[in-house]
Amino acid sequence: MTRDRFDRWCEWGILGLVLVILVLGPLAMGAVGAVPFAIIQVLTAGVLLLWGVRLWIDIRPKLLWPPICWGVLAFVLYAVGRYLTADVEYIARQELLRVVVYAFLFLAILNNLHRQEWMSVLVFTLIFLAMAIAGYATYQFVTGSDQVWHVLKPYAKRGSGTYICPNHLGGFLEMLLPLGFAYTLVGRLKPVTRILIGYASLVITVGIVVTVSRGAWLSTAVALVGLFGVLAMQRRYRLPALVAVGVLVLAGLYFMPRNLVFQKRVRDLVTADNRVSDGLRFALWQPAYRMWQDNPVWGVGPNHFDVRFGGYRPDRVQIRPDRVHNDYLNTMADWGAAGALLVIGSWVLLGITLPGIWRTVRVGNADFSRKAGSNKMALVAGASAGMVAILVHSVVDFNMHIPANAILLITLMALVASHVRFATERYWISADVLIRSVLTLVLLPGIVVLVATGSRRISEQRWLQRAEAAEVFSANRLGCLKSAFEVEPRNPRTAFEIGESLRRLSTEGGETYESFAGGNYRTLAEEAMVWYGKASALNPWHAASWAGHGWCLDWLKRHDESPPFFERALLTEPNSYWIMNFLGIHYVEVGNYAAARSVFERSRRLETARNDIAQAYLGIVNARLLDFAAGSLEARLKGEGQTKP
Repeated sequence: MTRDRFDRWCEWGILGLVLVILVLGPLAMGAVGAVPFAIIQVLTAGVLLLWGVRLWIDIRPKLLWPPICWGVLAFVLYAVGRYLTADVEYIARQELLRVVVYAFLFLAILNNLHRQEWMSVLVFTLIFLAMAIAGYATYQFVTGSDQVWHVLKPYAKRGSGTYICPNHLGGFLEMLLPLGFAYTLVGRLKPVTRILIGYASLVITVGIVVTVSRGAWLSTAVALVGLFGVLAMQRRYRLPALVAVGVLVLAGLYFMPRNLVFQKRVRDLVTADNRVSDGLRFALWQPAYRMWQDNPVWGVGPNHFDVRFGGYRPDRVQIRPDRVHNDYLNTMADWGAAGALLVIGSWVLLGITLPGIWRTVRVGNADFSRKAGSNKMALVAGASAGMVAILVHSVVDFNMHIPANAILLITLMALVASHVRFATERYWISADVLIRSVLTLVLLPGIVVLVATGSRRISEQRWLQRAEAAEVFSANRLGCLKSAFEVEPRNPRTAFEIGESLRRLSTEGGETYESFAGGNYRTLAEEAMVWYGKASALNPWHAASWAGHGWCLDWLKRHDESPPFFERALLTEPNSYWIMNFLGIHYVEVGNYAAARSVFERSRRLETARNDIAQAYLGIVNARLLDFAAGSLEARLKGEGQTKP
């Protein structure tokens, strides 16, 4: 086999792996699960391996290194530094792996898939994939289906396609819709292909509509206005652009007022007292801003917003927020001003190359020789509009934290940035032996880390899934959790779940447990405290671990030792109804019923709908206080009777 042919095979292999990644992510519910992303890690390692081979078999290899690459490199180095100083290593590591995967994919696509034929394969695959997912979303909307594959989704009467959240499907589709319209109007395509792309674009439009995502509607509108505005400035595309705008506007004016779901969604934007209905978004923005104020330069840590949220929790938010619902604030809170500036800088570095790229790919009004259009212009215009869409949508959602959407975004960025080679030759770097050696020293550890961590994550998740399927708080579940912790001993959540299982088993109060080699409720509670201690060491911001430890001490009648643990839990989560319940139970255990009543009443104020524990204990506490009051009154009456003559 000749060197050139082997190089071509490697190039095809990279294309195939990238296509699998791009298709797998959206189909696997956005790749938010641990296993799908671990698979993407391993596939990315395959991309890097083939890229490394290409570097050494090519006689005169070159590296395309536009300015944005410096921004990408700087942020990766910063992410490594923040990982090394993060409070919770396990969570920071998962976020670092995402950053590394995105960076490697960006550089690999930029340097290996810049041929026009490969770009067309990528774009057409993505457009038709989006069409299929949008069709599935339309089916969900029309039939009222509440399932995504085999999983129930919590969003009724909204199409989410292969995503759980309709907003994230909207983020995926809105990046590809401008690309579809651009290729339909501007692309150099055969008539049949143009018709198919145009039809796919219409289906994607319907898919965005049935998500009933106001953020997706707005961001799509902004992107399409920008796209059609740019095309309208080109005389040869002015009429098709205006016709497309007219068709979309008329379709919206006709269908939207005739659908009750859409009308309700628009009406719900403003409440009865003329306030914007934000779906708790504003309630999450304020804590994120306060986190950034307290940690302005470096942030609280990679993916640490949810970890640190307890200390900033407002009264009205009694759920785990996971994300800020604003990617910009999320970046500021997690990465600080330093990380945010690096991200902004990367976008700026991409932006400064766009004018030169546009001048090169734009088909001029006087250029009538290229009657069939330009795929280069279609890709740059459509992908740029798609990037604008996701940037607008990121104000009210966290699409950048959905791996499938983030990977699509970096793919579009790489495809656009690769067109800089048509504008200038100065960003080509001859990869001599020294540069190839340095790249190899980067790629090889990257491959090892991605494969090793991906394999370990899959093994850990296999045990966690077995634990999830086992009977609640059973010995079998406990064994699966311990096996998962052996695979990944840095996961604080697993350590907490083990401690929680042991605590709940201990509450049975038995003197012997056949499944635990003759252990009794005391030994189980003591072992639970060991695991709570591990969880607290791995994640000092997890209030439930501190509270669980304190509960076990009270259960063992070691009341003098428990207060510091409840104080630490309360310091970590001062506004959590769940922690209030733990504290209230502690006061019941030590006989301070007046304090217990105050705590349980506050717990009820924080959460009324799903707070059976506080409701039940309030009844017990009030009865005890009434008994004490009656007993005290009876004693006083008896005492007064004895003093009478």
